[in-house]
Amino acid sequence: MTINILSSLLGWATVINLSIVTVWFLVFIFCHDGLFRLHSKWFKLSEEKFDTIHYAGMAFYKLGTYLFNLVPFLAIKIVI
Repeated sequence: MTINILSSLLGWATVINLSIVTVWFLVFIFCHDGLFRLHSKWFKLSEEKFDTIHYAGMAFYKLGTYLFNLVPFLAIKIVI
């Protein structure tokens, strides 16, 4: 695998992962009540816990995307 292929892979992985977290956020905002009803059938959750879990999950996912995809992509672009 060449450095250019790796750079392209990391760039597209960043775009895809940030798209996923954006869709997650939009679904969470616009379908909040439906999601809460669905998840509260499966688990005993208060609305505060539900919100906390989703926001923490989004933050963790975005942080992982930055750490494992975006930063290596930028480092490769700086070196090349």
